[in-house]
Amino acid sequence: MDKNQVREVIAKRVAKELKNGDVVNLGIGLPTLVPNYLPTDVELVLQSENGLLGVGPTPEVGKEEAHLVNAGGGYITAQPGASAFSSAQSFAIIRGGHVDATILGAMQVDENGDLANWMIPGKLTPGMGGAMDLLVGAKHVIVAMEHTAKGAQKILKKCTLPLTAKGQVNLIITEMGVMEITPQGIVLKEIHPEFSVEDVQAATEAILTVSPELKMMDV
Repeated sequence: MDKNQVREVIAKRVAKELKNGDVVNLGIGLPTLVPNYLPTDVELVLQSENGLLGVGPTPEVGKEEAHLVNAGGGYITAQPGASAFSSAQSFAIIRGGHVDATILGAMQVDENGDLANWMIPGKLTPGMGGAMDLLVGAKHVIVAMEHTAKGAQKILKKCTLPLTAKGQVNLIITEMGVMEITPQGIVLKEIHPEFSVEDVQAATEAILTVSPELKMMDV
């Protein structure tokens, strides 16, 4: 798979986790692709942390609206009935526990559900942003990321980068499979048809437990 195919597989599978009536926050980068693949029978409210409830799909090229952007500065659309408000009000929604799920990228995730997604020592960084609040405030945390970075493992026994939050990740979805964080460790629940369990484990530092009900990802 090339990079675009990888991102499409991940975004499509993440979209299947979302349910009717959910309020869902999308992180920057890959998570912003998820609205493009929502099932037609699912109605939910997408939130952008910079102050919008009712985010729609990515606009067509040439139809972008300069005032409609997500937290990463990418162009978005607004669904009928959408509401815009200040960043302070947006974070009151997040910190108040009103977000059902947040979808975030990550540099590292470990078997305890710890996540690092904001800083690489020695490199310039814009700061942690709202990820810390989203990880703690949302009811369900889904990490959507490529399984490795230039061959380096990202799903670890213990994160080595500065943490964004501890013990908050519930589900990891990569191009290789779907993994759930449990008190006993990481359980591989679904696997992409192009890979074997051995392939996924080789790309993962943490020891995976294979679900007895392991199934193929619906891609």
